[in-house]
Amino acid sequence: MKVTVVGAGAVGASCAEYIAIKDFASEVVILDIKEGFAEGKAMDLMQTASLNSFDTKITGSTNDYSKTAGSDVCVITSGIPRKPGMTREELIGINAGIVKMVSASLIEHSPNTIIIVVSNPMDTMTYLVHKTTGLPKNRIIGMGGALDSARFKYRLAEALGAPISDVDGMVIGGHSDKGMVPLIGKAVRNSVSVSEFLSEERMDQVVQDTKVGGATLTGLLGTSAWYAPGAAVSAMVQAIACDTKKIFPCSALLDGEFGLSDLSIGVPCVLGANGIEKIVEISLSDAEKAKLAESAEGVKKTNGLLEL
Repeated sequence: MKVTVVGAGAVGASCAEYIAIKDFASEVVILDIKEGFAEGKAMDLMQTASLNSFDTKITGSTNDYSKTAGSDVCVITSGIPRKPGMTREELIGINAGIVKMVSASLIEHSPNTIIIVVSNPMDTMTYLVHKTTGLPKNRIIGMGGALDSARFKYRLAEALGAPISDVDGMVIGGHSDKGMVPLIGKAVRNSVSVSEFLSEERMDQVVQDTKVGGATLTGLLGTSAWYAPGAAVSAMVQAIACDTKKIFPCSALLDGEFGLSDLSIGVPCVLGANGIEKIVEISLSDAEKAKLAESAEGVKKTNGLLEL
């Protein structure tokens, strides 16, 4: 298993680190446009190998895509990160050009790869890769829902005063502060609905805190978060590499599922060796359906800003 991570910034480096520590890939290649940056990150990470007990080989390269040849999975984190006060949608002008160039370069050297898109606005960047590469739709996946769901579970455990291993929940919809749809009605603590433990007001607060999870961190850090995004990507890569068939909410190109078409948006997907093995059409309440439809309209509006 060979994995390429494009972008050696905080998210890309964290992703490479988590993949290496889990030790399921034989090689991780990190690429960056900045001279020597990816090489330095790779060397630094390799010097942790004996300490963290992994055998994954990590190499870095400055914009030489030939080094990525034969990659089974490619992760695109390239682009400018959010700054305080910025929405993910405001990044579209610069990041669209970067993602289009990067995806074409990756496919040139790894035509059978599976691409995971992290760059923001993520759903629109995933849609862009679908529209410009010609890859089968199961091999193009957007990361957002896995991260949003991890943030949802963090907030649920906080509200419940429970260990996070006791909690499960999922976020679907667009990866944006207004677009994400935390499925609070389906959230559970050890198979028991969280509504048995939390008031309506506290559940509403959990939902709102989840939706602004990225913006909250951007305000505190002065830039986008990286540990949780890196961990979310590494978990998805592991599901593909190890063919686990785990369900992750991730941005998939829809063709009638959930009554939606011609857009990429977060829905439950089974991930395995072929990428998206199945889109799981879970039952939704009327309120959840309305929120997902509203989220889809927001994603389509952002997609309209693309120059395809």
